[in-house]
Amino acid sequence: MLIRRAAVLGKPVTHSLSPAIHNAGYAAAGLAGWSYTAIECAEAELPDLLGGFGPEWAGVSLTMPLKEAALAVAGQVAPLAATLGAANTLVRVAGGSWRAENTDAPGIAGALGAVPSGAAVAVLGAGGTARAALAAAARIGAGRVTVVARRPAAVAGLDPVAAALGVPLSHAPWPAPDAVAAADVVVSTVPAGVADPLAAAVRWRAGTVLLDALYHPWPTPLAAAAGAAGCRVVSGLDLLLAQAAGQFELFTGVPAPVAAMRAALPPV
Repeated sequence: MLIRRAAVLGKPVTHSLSPAIHNAGYAAAGLAGWSYTAIECAEAELPDLLGGFGPEWAGVSLTMPLKEAALAVAGQVAPLAATLGAANTLVRVAGGSWRAENTDAPGIAGALGAVPSGAAVAVLGAGGTARAALAAAARIGAGRVTVVARRPAAVAGLDPVAAALGVPLSHAPWPAPDAVAAADVVVSTVPAGVADPLAAAVRWRAGTVLLDALYHPWPTPLAAAAGAAGCRVVSGLDLLLAQAAGQFELFTGVPAPVAAMRAALPPV
C-alpha cells in the first residue's frame, strides 16, 4: 500500500481541527495509506523540518507564524501567494521541492457564497487574513473595499496588494461602525474579543453578509448581533472547511469530499 503523508505546521498547532477534516476526506475518498497529522513548528525550524521529510510527503498546511516564511523555502510560488506575500500551503513537486500556494483567499470567497456584484466590502483588521480577504473581494467582484483598522501603517501595507488585485481600497479608523453598517459584506479577521464592542454599535442591515473568521467560542458577539438582525452569518468553520478542501485537492489530485469533511467538524 502506498503511504502518503500530510500535516498542518505551526506553533501552537495542537488545537487544530485540520487533521480531523483531512483524515475524514481521505477515508471518504478511499485514499488508503494517506494520513494527516499536526506538527509543532516555529518559523526558524521550518527549513530543517521540511528538509527531513521523505518522498512520502505530499504537502503541508501552514498556520501562524509560518505563512510568510513558507515563501522563502519554496522552490516555486504560485501567483496568488506571491501577490499576497503569504502561503498557507506547500505542495511537494517533482524533484522534492515545494510549491507555495494560498487557499485562504479562494476559501473566503467560497465560504461567502453568492453576493451581489459590485458589493461594498468592509474588512476588519489589516493582518495576513485581511490580505486574503482582499483577494476574495477581487474574486467576488467587489465594487469597493474599506479596511477598518487601528494602525494606518498596517493598512498602507495593504495598498500594493490591493493595487495588484485591482481592488479599490480605502481606510476607516477603528471602529468605524457606520462604515461597517454601510457594507454589503463584512469580513472580520481580528482576534477574539477585539470586535465585541462593534456588535451593538453597528446598525446591521438584514441584507448584509458577515464572515467572522473565528469559530471558538461560537457565536461571537459580532456574529450573534448580525444574526439577530437577519444577516447571513458565515463562521470560521466554513472558512476552515473551504480552504481545507482546496488543500485536499492540491495534495491528492482528486475532488474533495466536502460533505464528509464537513461532518468531521463540530456543530456551530
